[in-house]
Amino acid sequence: MATAAPVASPRQRVAYHLDDIDKVAFVLGNIKNHYEGTGGEVDIVLVVHGPALAAFKRSGASAAISSRFAGLVKKGMTPHACANTMHGMDIALPDLFEGFASANAGGVVKLVELQAAGYAYLRP
Repeated sequence: MATAAPVASPRQRVAYHLDDIDKVAFVLGNIKNHYEGTGGEVDIVLVVHGPALAAFKRSGASAAISSRFAGLVKKGMTPHACANTMHGMDIALPDLFEGFASANAGGVVKLVELQAAGYAYLRP
């Protein structure tokens, strides 16, 4: 009797939502674990808005956060910063860690767009 070939899991597509500055290290740790748990077979978009965005400013940033963030971008994570938050906090895209794109219509709009495109929504 022949055994069935294993069915390949579809590549995961995940949108992580981050707005709580106290959860920045936790969320980056979750994303790292997500890459490791899937063997890198995942597309991850991190959408940052509200107070959490301050943790990603180049000036005054934690070395640990900066290093972890850069490593995740190298793995393929696509970070988006809410344009409304940037405007409200007087932050420009060049003020943020390298790799950020602007969520021009806003972070919450970007999250809905990603969900409509088939991304799973996670808010750790």
